Formats: sequence, C-alpha cells, structure tokens
Amino acid sequence: MTVISGPVNPPSLAEVYRRLLEAYGPRGWWPGEGPLDVIIGAILTQAASWKNVELALANLKAANCWSFQAIDACPQEELAGIVRPSGYFNAKAAKLKAFAAHVLELYDGDLARMFNQETASLRQELLSIHGIGQETADDILVYAAAKPSFVIYTYTIRILERLGIAPEDGRRKYADWQALFHDNLPADVAVFNEFHALLDHHAGRACRKTPVCAGCCLAPVCATGQQSPVPPSGAHTQ
Repeated sequence: MTVISGPVNPPSLAEVYRRLLEAYGPRGWWPGEGPLDVIIGAILTQAASWKNVELALANLKAANCWSFQAIDACPQEELAGIVRPSGYFNAKAAKLKAFAAHVLELYDGDLARMFNQETASLRQELLSIHGIGQETADDILVYAAAKPSFVIYTYTIRILERLGIAPEDGRRKYADWQALFHDNLPADVAVFNEFHALLDHHAGRACRKTPVCAGCCLAPVCATGQQSPVPPSGAHTQ
C-alpha cells in the first residue's frame, strides 16, 4: 500500500474500518430478502439511487415477475416498462434477461449450484454475462454468494484518496484499488460486507464531493480533514 504525503500519517484500513464502525454502527446490508433480491437490485442500482430501485423492485413483485423464469418469459419491452423507475430501463431489462437466461441455461435456475465454485472463477463467469461489470459482479459475490471480493465504487476511491491512501506506483485501475483491501485485510466476507456499507454511508454523510470535515469520524487521521479550515469536533453518529 502506498501513502500520499500529508499533514498526518495515513491510517491503516483496519483503523478506518474501526472508526467507521464505532461512529455509525452495523449497516445491515444488503437491503433485501435473499440472493435474488441482491442480484436484481445490483443490476438495477447501476447509475440509480436506491430509492428509485426500490420502486422498480416493488413493480417487479407486483407484476409477479420475481423469479428467473418469470424474467426470462417476460417480453423485454414489457420488462423495461416494469423497471422504468430505475432509469436506463431498456438496457437494464436486457441485463436482467441475460442474467436470467444464463442461470436457467447453465444451472436450471439454481443459484446455489452457480455459487458453488471458487471466488475467482465465479467472478470471471459473472463478468462474462451481458451487463455485469466489476462493481456489480463484486456486489453479487459479497452480498449474494457470500464470497470475499471487495466492492470498489467511486466514493471508495474518493475517501481513500482524501485519507492519503493509494495503490502502489500510481496505479489507479479498479483491480489496484481492490487489491488494497484484499492485501491489507483478512478475506472475511462479513468484514468486506460491512466495510463497503460503512464507506457508502460515510460518503453520503461526510465525505461528499465537497467534504463535510467538521465532526467527521475520520478527520483526526485524514490528510484532507487536517487541512480543513474547520477543525474536527468529534464523530458523526447514526
């Protein structure tokens, strides 16, 4: 792990996790009722707020389109109308149908069979499905398959950079940021699950595009927080 020079020594990822957990408590992610919820939600949440995704999820349930079989059988244009609240609905309908067809064709719709493989091979398989990028694949791995593969979002990178933490040699690809977590934390699904959820929560409360450093629980160990004109005054709480 490389650190960026700043007024304070950058914290370890373990310390970042501890501070976030103490400030906010467990987040209880993923919001849903099982692997199917996670997969559908992970696809619909691409470039969408969770509030709008919830509307689309409710529409799917109301339309009795809540299984891979139902999604596969539903005409794509009709499915697009059902998930319209999530935005990019035509593309997302195509992605949902591609995932459903994959699971039905290769596993007879049985996710447990699909998930019964090593993390790396399952990740490659997920990435081979139309519409499943790295973030979505890792969401599915951690929250549906219970596999240790850390999810990297734009806000994850923003928080780390402000803390003064970055991959070695100036590398900035998704895999480089993910390796920071894989190389510096135990491969613990529960920790990866909680840490990602905490970073998401922190990005909404304090580490926004324009940071709110006053009261930030990471400010005492954050290069950006220490440079803020408003000194840290404690930690955010739930």
